[in-house]
Amino acid sequence: MNVSGIDSLLAQMRAAMAVAQGGVAPPAANPAAGANGVTDFASVLKSSLDGVAQAQNHAESMQKAFVLGDDKVSLSDVMIDMQKASIAFQTTVQVRNKVIAAYNDIMNMQV
Repeated sequence: MNVSGIDSLLAQMRAAMAVAQGGVAPPAANPAAGANGVTDFASVLKSSLDGVAQAQNHAESMQKAFVLGDDKVSLSDVMIDMQKASIAFQTTVQVRNKVIAAYNDIMNMQV
C-alpha cells in the first residue's frame, strides 16, 4: 500500500477542513492562489475538474494494468483508486446540482 499517497490525501483533507472552517489553506495546498494570494474561481474550478479527470484516468489505467496481469498492481489498489474516482465524480455532480439550484433560485427571484 502506498503510504505517501495516504499522507498526501490526509494533508489535502486537513487543508480543505481549514478552508471550510474559515481559515486559510497553506500555499502548497492551494495551487490556484496567485502570487498575491488571491484565489481565482475559474482556476479553482478548472483544477478541481482536472483532478477528477486525472483520478478517473488513473483508476482506468490501474484497472487495465490489473486485467493485463501486471504483478505490480494489486486488486485492492485498483478498487481503492476506482472508489476515489467515483467519490470525486459524485462530489462534482452534487456541487453542480447545488450551483444549478442556486442559479434557478436567483433567476426566480422577483426584483
